[in-house]
Amino acid sequence: MNITLKRTDEQVELVKAMASRDRNVAYEAQAALAEFMGPVLAEVINQAPTLSNLFSSFQFNADSNPSLPLDLYYDINADDYIKVYSTTVPGGLPTNQVLPTASELKFTTYRLDSAVSFDRRYALQSRLDVVGKSMTRVAQEVLLKQESTSANLILGSLADAVTNGKSHVKAQASSTLGFTLADFNALITLAKRINTAWTGGTPDGAIKGITDLIVSPETMEDLRALSYNPVNTAQASAGTTSIAAPEAYRDRVFSSGGTPELYGIGLMEINELGPNRKFCNLFEAFRTSAAAGPNPDIPAFATGTDLVIGIDRSRESLIRAVATDSETGAEFSLIADDQYSNRQQKLGWFGSLEEGRMVVDNRVLTGVTVAGH
Repeated sequence: MNITLKRTDEQVELVKAMASRDRNVAYEAQAALAEFMGPVLAEVINQAPTLSNLFSSFQFNADSNPSLPLDLYYDINADDYIKVYSTTVPGGLPTNQVLPTASELKFTTYRLDSAVSFDRRYALQSRLDVVGKSMTRVAQEVLLKQESTSANLILGSLADAVTNGKSHVKAQASSTLGFTLADFNALITLAKRINTAWTGGTPDGAIKGITDLIVSPETMEDLRALSYNPVNTAQASAGTTSIAAPEAYRDRVFSSGGTPELYGIGLMEINELGPNRKFCNLFEAFRTSAAAGPNPDIPAFATGTDLVIGIDRSRESLIRAVATDSETGAEFSLIADDQYSNRQQKLGWFGSLEEGRMVVDNRVLTGVTVAGH
């Protein structure tokens, strides 16, 4: 991510004005830059290819008391009581509460903020690159907090999830082959089985089951290997007929080093997943708690195990509520930081947004444990 300011005469003069000895002129220039950059930062944050942007957003007025009508997110004949997962502080552990389906969910929001400053001399020199990198830093800090909160909520909800007597997490078909098409196919079937109608039959309307797969670099390596290995086995063995991947798939891998989708399901690669990586270690902590409680059939997750996460975004069950300013309608607020005096020779800005995240139906989450990388 890199926010770059175009070097125009107007931009240069604005940055120079921020270093004016006249405090009023300097502050007005800082405020003008903040007004211009606020919507840009909001767009960058909302469009970044991160785990946090897998949530469906809805806006509410910052001065209101927001709520969700839960009955609109469930079938008319759904269970009388449902479990909703949410977080109350940024980066906090998910909590769940059992609520009647026909009820209003009053959720907690929290503030994500960031502050940045740099020496006044950079403004005197019209260093637009410093201004751009400072704004990039603001966006990165907010995204980092969003990512941590989203991961806690998704992983905690997935570890707890049980539907129709089935755990939403299954073990891979073979612990020596890595992630294979058999695992991919079985995960799709699992998602279909847990998304049944209230009668236990086929739901009214198409349920895709999985729209996105969140994978580690190691799992993506396994998927790239399908371009030169048999797709029915990791390597051809005696008495096994090898089946090659389709030419179209192999061409995508060889031409771009990867593939954006498989079986019509989008692939998102994140470094936090993988053996002994941050999100896998976090899932193991949630799994241990779930195995002793609501999900005793969840597979073992030994040290060095990887996790593949399936998400169905066709259903609005991962919810992000974001507050908008009552005057400007903006999601992200960026203001000039007036704490610095002339003696400190610094310029700064303070940015923040208010949001709340929740999982109102954990049937959109599935997973496969992978031990064979």
